[in-house]
Amino acid sequence: MDNNPSEIVNPNVGNLITSLRDIGYTFEIAVADVIDNSISANAKNIHIFAVTHPSSIVSILDDGIGMTNMELVEAMRLATQNPLNVRSEFDLGRFGLGLKTASFSQCKKLTVASKKNGVLSIKQWDLDFISDQNQWILVTPDLDSYQTLPSFQNLLEYENGTIVVWEELDRLKGADFSYLIDSLRRHLSLVFHRFLEQIGTKRIKVSINKNLLEPFNPFNIDNAATQQINEEKIKIFNEYIIIQPYILPHHSKTSQQEFERYATEDGYTKSQGFYLYRGNRLLIYGTWWGLHKISDAHKLVRIKIDISNTQDSNWGIDIKKSTAKPIPEIRTDLKRIISEVTERGSRPYTGRGKTISDKLTKRFWDMVPENETIRFVLALDHPIYQELVARLDDTSEELLKIYLKSIQAYLPLEAIQAQLNQNPHSIKQQSLIEEQEVFRLAEILKGMHLDDDALEMLLKTEIFKNRKDLLES
Repeated sequence: MDNNPSEIVNPNVGNLITSLRDIGYTFEIAVADVIDNSISANAKNIHIFAVTHPSSIVSILDDGIGMTNMELVEAMRLATQNPLNVRSEFDLGRFGLGLKTASFSQCKKLTVASKKNGVLSIKQWDLDFISDQNQWILVTPDLDSYQTLPSFQNLLEYENGTIVVWEELDRLKGADFSYLIDSLRRHLSLVFHRFLEQIGTKRIKVSINKNLLEPFNPFNIDNAATQQINEEKIKIFNEYIIIQPYILPHHSKTSQQEFERYATEDGYTKSQGFYLYRGNRLLIYGTWWGLHKISDAHKLVRIKIDISNTQDSNWGIDIKKSTAKPIPEIRTDLKRIISEVTERGSRPYTGRGKTISDKLTKRFWDMVPENETIRFVLALDHPIYQELVARLDDTSEELLKIYLKSIQAYLPLEAIQAQLNQNPHSIKQQSLIEEQEVFRLAEILKGMHLDDDALEMLLKTEIFKNRKDLLES
């Protein structure tokens, strides 16, 4: 008699489906996961259609190699491939779950129709039907019910191709669909920018509701002020990692439109860090993986990492391909590179900060270090201030000094810093003083019959440095 009897315990299908739907996909990440399959199928054109009337439907059509009926059934299987299997270098998948889990996260009905050598096949997962039957029953739906989809009509004209249709988008109820489409456009333009730009002879075109996507390269390589640091190859377990750092231009080297574009929705500070590409597809971006603290001084630093699809285990890439965690052997080299690059990346800001002590200019503000603190103070030896004080009685001078000390003490540093980070081009501080006021000040000073030393000092001040003729005439 068997003392250790075995029993088959099948999962509750309805509960399993709920778990599969809650892996954590966003709408744009889910669509990107489906597009991975299209690229792996050698598609050259990918058309995304998203409509809300008469009901919400999303369809993703490609002109890839297509599938036979048997291949389609296998593609609809959950975990259709072993993640440890060696894949084609152009294969962007891993677990054999992406199409299904990405789709289930957004909709309750997933239909895939594919055409290969002119023969059309169609299959469907209906999650409500599966839950009712408590079995993974793959449905063959009626083709006629999909004939009215514009994208389906396009598939009928192809010799080879595949369409993925999402219906019953219950997770998107109440969502602002136009905002979702805008977010999707931005995400796909970034994540697939290399494919949209052209890699060798391989280039794809992606459209959303018939509008072509433009690639968005996050490293602003077309700006001459972008610093492209030499790439480095690191060998880990007989596999190469290619790392290339970039330092984006200071805002003074860009137009306002360009500066805002490369800030992205997240802003420069949150967009700093590593950008991990796997098979030319951007997986993760804007992270230091806990190896470095986010800093405003390093907000222009972006470091590109290229890996092959055979290195997933070294990077802890998840099902969604949206999180990763490099192993300790890799982290050591990454720390070294961070240290080298961030020192250079902070120069556009630390270098500009030092100009306040420029000996050739007499500035209105001074920077005073005191122990481990720094204070910004008004330059009380400024010649204009000195001339003003000389003409005040004791009480007026005392009131002025208290007022100026209050201005210094309550300088809105946090607000200034926030604006410099978010929208530096919008700050127009020098516009506070009008041209006629400068002319009037020059008239007053000339009427004081200043000696040569005082005149020389005034010509060094910020207000007259580029207007010397006003005092010299």
